Amino acid sequence: MLAFLLRRTAAMVPTLLVIITLAFFLIRLAPGGPFDLDRPLDSATMANLKRVYGLDRSLPEQYLSYLRALVGGDFGPSLVIRDFSVGEIFARGLPVSIRIGGLALLLALIAGLGLGIAAALRRNRAVDYLVMTVATLGLSVPTFVTAPLFQLFFGLSLAWLPVGGWNDGAWRNTVLPVLTLALPQVAVIARLTRAAMIETLRAHHIRTLRAQGLGTATIVRHALRGALLPVLSYLGPAAAHLLTGSLVVETIFGLPGIGRYFIEGALSRDYTLVMGTVVVIALFVLIFNILVDLAYALLDPRVRHG
Repeated sequence: MLAFLLRRTAAMVPTLLVIITLAFFLIRLAPGGPFDLDRPLDSATMANLKRVYGLDRSLPEQYLSYLRALVGGDFGPSLVIRDFSVGEIFARGLPVSIRIGGLALLLALIAGLGLGIAAALRRNRAVDYLVMTVATLGLSVPTFVTAPLFQLFFGLSLAWLPVGGWNDGAWRNTVLPVLTLALPQVAVIARLTRAAMIETLRAHHIRTLRAQGLGTATIVRHALRGALLPVLSYLGPAAAHLLTGSLVVETIFGLPGIGRYFIEGALSRDYTLVMGTVVVIALFVLIFNILVDLAYALLDPRVRHG
């Protein structure tokens, strides 16, 4: 297991390097620049700004300079948000995204697994049809539709919850963003759990447990171990997506997470902010994929990692 972990960690380096390289050059192919304003700057001021931020050098020089800084943990200064480095922006925004995403992931796991198990145990009955209908709606309706609907219903019509803002992480301000983020994930996990549970409940060892007269709770506990494998495969990228912030949800609810900063950086061509966000998201995805592989080995004794 340790050898597998070391190999996967070493394999992260070239993967991350490819992602950084592609993102670095692709963002500079987009038209415009970080200092393009409605009222253009004079040539002398523009030249000074480019010199200060190193944008007057060739792209290969900028790329190598960025890699050297990144190895030292320096994401560089923000080109648009004055007097802030990208690291300082992440220090403020990442905890917000992790909190919202972590709560959404926890809610999605609890609700999705529960609904999927209930649907599998009552296949082709009313509960199964109801769960699949809700899951289909959760997958079909995008978050940029559900978020305003939640704001209108819970915020404006019922006046139970605020429609936006962070308010230092007050629980009332986190409910609607968490629900909006969790709903599609609940739908996916419920469908995956249902399909995997139905297949596992047909296995020979589960039939043996039934023949021995064991209760439903014991059978579900044994079947769930095998049914979790496809859910784990999905959780790797899903967890990285949720914990690094949803671009749409954070923008709609006005949350100061890194997803919102990423949109602002992309629109204003803030190269360093966009690059830092790409690096952080890529790291999360790679790390969670490794954790998923390790969990596979723990859940399934047939899986062996060299």
